[in-house]
Amino acid sequence: MDIKERIRRSPPPPPPPPPPPPKGEALLPASSSLPGPRGRRKGRAGAVLPFSAAALVVCAVVLLLFAGGSAARRGRFLDADPTGFSRGSGRGDMHLARSRDDNGTSASSEIVNNGLLGGLLATGFDEQSCLSRYQSVLYRKESSHFPSPYLLERLREHEALQKKCGPHTEVYKKAIEQLKSGQDVKVMDCNYLVWVAYSGLGNRMLTIVSAFLYAILTKRVLLVDGDKGTSDLFCEPFPETSWLLPSKFPIKQFKNFSNGSPESYGNVLKDQAIHSNTAFLYLHLAHDYGDYDKLFFCEDNQHYLQTIPWLILKSDNYFVPSLFLIPAFQEELTRLFPQRDSVFHHLGRYLFHPTNVVWGMITRYYDSYLARADERLGIQIRVFDTEPGPFQHVLDQVLACTLRENLLPGVNTQQPIVSAGNSRSKVVLITSLNSGYYEKFRSMYWEHPTANGEIISFHQPSHEEHQKSDKKMHNMKAWAEIYLLGLSDVMVTSAWSTFGYVAQGLSGLKPWLLFKPENRTAPDPPCRQVLSMEPCFHAPPFYDCKAKRGADNGKLVPHVRHCEDMSWGLKLVDHNEW
Repeated sequence: MDIKERIRRSPPPPPPPPPPPPKGEALLPASSSLPGPRGRRKGRAGAVLPFSAAALVVCAVVLLLFAGGSAARRGRFLDADPTGFSRGSGRGDMHLARSRDDNGTSASSEIVNNGLLGGLLATGFDEQSCLSRYQSVLYRKESSHFPSPYLLERLREHEALQKKCGPHTEVYKKAIEQLKSGQDVKVMDCNYLVWVAYSGLGNRMLTIVSAFLYAILTKRVLLVDGDKGTSDLFCEPFPETSWLLPSKFPIKQFKNFSNGSPESYGNVLKDQAIHSNTAFLYLHLAHDYGDYDKLFFCEDNQHYLQTIPWLILKSDNYFVPSLFLIPAFQEELTRLFPQRDSVFHHLGRYLFHPTNVVWGMITRYYDSYLARADERLGIQIRVFDTEPGPFQHVLDQVLACTLRENLLPGVNTQQPIVSAGNSRSKVVLITSLNSGYYEKFRSMYWEHPTANGEIISFHQPSHEEHQKSDKKMHNMKAWAEIYLLGLSDVMVTSAWSTFGYVAQGLSGLKPWLLFKPENRTAPDPPCRQVLSMEPCFHAPPFYDCKAKRGADNGKLVPHVRHCEDMSWGLKLVDHNEW
């Protein structure tokens, strides 16, 4: 809906009161036939009042555009109108229609057109139930990566499938009864993929996207385990249905399945216990999966899995790159993602919308500390060490990276004040379990002026000290910080960190990656800019399914390469970047 239509649908302002008569002049009835000078008095009610009303309406609209844009930019619309899109006031509508581009100019038409991310998101949701779905466009820059028309088509088809077959539908009830009986099992119109909550938040988000892509490719309904607070973190992604697995799911032990479970597909293959009427199978694709589990990525095994009505998946890996190596999926994936390194960017923005509680945490922090800066630099520090830190070699590495790549200015230790006209402001958001790095950075830039006069401020939303993946508020803070990190203009992330992978994927940025230190020594070079915003698959199979022997899967096709931070990992790239 464009701005004109929004204005048209807003209730008209009340008519202004008639102007008081000039001093010494009687107020004449409209039907008076007394002539005025050259007929002016006769036309006063018919011309002056409409002109005044029109002028007031135009002025109101102009004021709303400026006030709405400013408020939206700072997030104040949350205080004025909980939805930001009040149908009953022009003010709410103007919040959607106003933002600013990089030069600070009005970008209202672009905001309206991109409110649903270029068609990526579906309509039909209650706006108040998930404010972030509609308001995120006011905080994020417009993505330079556009979803393919075919992806949009398939997403709409999948939404229809989720609605037709989702929880509490008659089709779902029949499928559950068949699963309970275990008899006369057959593939139906609706087949299911159940995602099991496992590992930390970053890993869970990577695996949900992987599972969702697999569900699209195999036309399965995706149901997610509500354990670990899934519904506290994310809004429902599909209209008019739920993706949450009902609590009365009959396979009670599914959360405890592991690589040793007899229900796992790997063990079924190993024991040669293949049956044609199996009701369900467990797919163990976690870091500790075995050689038989890895046969999931072979085309012949995919043909068999198509005959199983229920698949239960547990993983802590972003296994999307290996899906691109399965011949049966390659043509479809090429149509879905002509730009190969945009899979997580599009599917992550489609699936992950912060709940209102988390969205409030995000917007309050952004509006308070980040909104007014000329530039936002995000630095994510993840240290894989048994001791808590902070470590001097990590601080040295981050400093070396940011200074060498001109992400931060140096400090002047010789002069107490460096004057510069029209100084730019840069805000640095640091995310880390430890507060020590933030404190050292803040002290350094407080005690000394920057060499170029740039104004630098540092902020860290939380420092939990230890990862607590089973704690509700810990996960909420982590999700809020991932999102805030993704609002940066430039980003620095840590090697091996799924937290950083999610932030870069959602943002569409190619961050500067801090290499993993060895022997507590800062590496040289300290960092490099990645060639792809895609996450890394940490534990891919090294197996040629056709030749039935070991192979380097990072050298089979141009768009699947080894990761910058993990030499044995796999990631998707846009082959034009290589």
